[in-house]
Amino acid sequence: MGDQAYAAVREAIMTGVLPRGSKVTERGLAESLKISPTPVREALRRLEQDRLVRREGPRSVRVAQFDDAELLQITMIEDALRALAARLAAVNATPAQIEQMRTALERAEALGAAWTGSASDDLILQIRAALREFHATIDRSSGSPTLIHMLNMVDAFTHDERSRLVLAEIDREPDAVRMRFRQHREIFEAIERRDPAAAEQIMREHSRDSNDVRIAGHRGVQA
Repeated sequence: MGDQAYAAVREAIMTGVLPRGSKVTERGLAESLKISPTPVREALRRLEQDRLVRREGPRSVRVAQFDDAELLQITMIEDALRALAARLAAVNATPAQIEQMRTALERAEALGAAWTGSASDDLILQIRAALREFHATIDRSSGSPTLIHMLNMVDAFTHDERSRLVLAEIDREPDAVRMRFRQHREIFEAIERRDPAAAEQIMREHSRDSNDVRIAGHRGVQA
């Protein structure tokens, strides 16, 4: 039950159901999840270790918020971690994992072919889900449990904001979005041909381009 509570609360934070900066209580979460407070208490301890929540009192926490300096540090860490994951995946990915990457990427590409440029279209969210699975498979293919755990933490910090800014950028700079979309094929091909240096370089550029948009968008919101 503790694992289920942890996964449920973490997902609620990632998707914005529990907004950044909001205060939550063990009892309130237990009632919403329809479980006892004990597994919720365990889940919140783990989320506190992940820095996704901050303790406010004996039975309450606040969902973490990040200022510009913290966001910059997180995105720099993410750039390095994702580049390393791609490098290790080019060495360690099994044939089955490469096929999983291919399947996720081809699903995203097929959906992308139907994209008309409308940010309001649910199609964009479907494309992002496929690409999220593509990246998650690369992470798993690294073969490093420590790296995977660190990437999961970074993703939880930024998932909701990334979704919002991608949708906004589609209206503003659709060509830039398409360019980053095509980078996924280059990353996959480098991993498939077992070229760790190329996989690392392309992933680093891809992650940096995406995070530059997120940092700029975050500063715009704060202004």
